[in-house]
Amino acid sequence: MDNRRGDVLMAPLERAWPQFNPPLRLGVMASGNGSNFEALVQASQERLDAQIELLVVNNPGCGAQQRAERLAVPCLVHDHRCYSSREDLDRALVDSFRQAGVEAVVMAGWMRIVTPVMISAYQERLINIHPSLLPSFRGLNAVGQALAAGVRITGCTAHLVREDVDTGPVISQAAVPVLEGDDHETLSSRISAQEHRILPWAVALSGERWRSEG
Repeated sequence: MDNRRGDVLMAPLERAWPQFNPPLRLGVMASGNGSNFEALVQASQERLDAQIELLVVNNPGCGAQQRAERLAVPCLVHDHRCYSSREDLDRALVDSFRQAGVEAVVMAGWMRIVTPVMISAYQERLINIHPSLLPSFRGLNAVGQALAAGVRITGCTAHLVREDVDTGPVISQAAVPVLEGDDHETLSSRISAQEHRILPWAVALSGERWRSEG
């Protein structure tokens, strides 16, 4: 492996992707560009046995909403600025996902802290993607934190959500080397590519447990 190219430090996903009957019914939450949302949609068309039933965004007109329109995925806007509290926002989110028949929710770049309202409604069925190798560099701007710390390896983590930010059990991770001359943009781009890889896989692994538990 030639780390000068920035190759990911992770073994390939060689295990067969699980199949479900019926397919997993997923909800997705996104705030920004929506590349992880699109990665989930693409995976569901190729290897992830799931259907994206609903995307919810909190920023009207964001990239994720535009992707949903292009990909013909139902999308609702719940602008957090229209709610008096985080709990009220989460109640609206839970109601929308339940109306859509969603069995699990993926936070694919959701830039709001969720409350016990959401966590309890989808207990053990709420997945987040974070751009660091947790437990390192929790919270906002994980890429900037890694660059400031001078680490040589960072990456991304898919994990279950708990009330404390970025503390839930890890489902899958990918490590990405920090190259000499890296800036926020270049490092973020390589980490994002691995997020697109491990997030659908984390959903598939979790889906096996969800379905076995009934």
